[in-house]
Amino acid sequence: MLNKLGRGWNRLCRRIINPRLGQKLRNQDITLLSANCNGALILHDLGLKFNSPFVNLYLTPADFIKYLQRIEYYRHQELHFIRTDKPYPVAQLEDIRIHFMHYADAQEARTKWQQRSARMNLTAPFIMMTDRDGCSYADLKAFDQLPFENKVVFTHQNYPEFNAAFYIKGFEQQGQVGDLFEFCGLTGKKYYDKFDYVAWFNGCK
Repeated sequence: MLNKLGRGWNRLCRRIINPRLGQKLRNQDITLLSANCNGALILHDLGLKFNSPFVNLYLTPADFIKYLQRIEYYRHQELHFIRTDKPYPVAQLEDIRIHFMHYADAQEARTKWQQRSARMNLTAPFIMMTDRDGCSYADLKAFDQLPFENKVVFTHQNYPEFNAAFYIKGFEQQGQVGDLFEFCGLTGKKYYDKFDYVAWFNGCK
């Protein structure tokens, strides 16, 4: 864990890194569907608009894959908020459960979900997942078989059998990747920077 001074230094470095990444980005019209906060934070770093409802929330990998298998169906279904012991809104989208952990209430979550769902461009979406929140080997296999050209799943170990898997070193003993938006070292780089997402968005990977 970085101390307060280290985190402050990294945030300062990030003020230089983010504009440089943005200058390299040619594709400004990105629809990024991510099972957790990594996608939204990457878009935020690049100063891009959220053209996807998958912001400030998370789904289990199994539910995320289920959504991706029938996007056109699920995007037209209504959210139904349910009572749980969570301190944030939780909703069912048919048989999919969505945790809106960074929303104040159900109304805010519903409004943002509807607005951002309407902005999705599914001609060539970018899909992002991680091997956490209960991700199984079967989930990795199912994700790899999804009919999307631009997809990546960040993993805590190497899976050469899966084309979509990208191994993030440093989490081998944890059984899953950690918070990839955290800083690693004192260079201002985050764990997800180990993947060249700017080149990916530009169609260079």
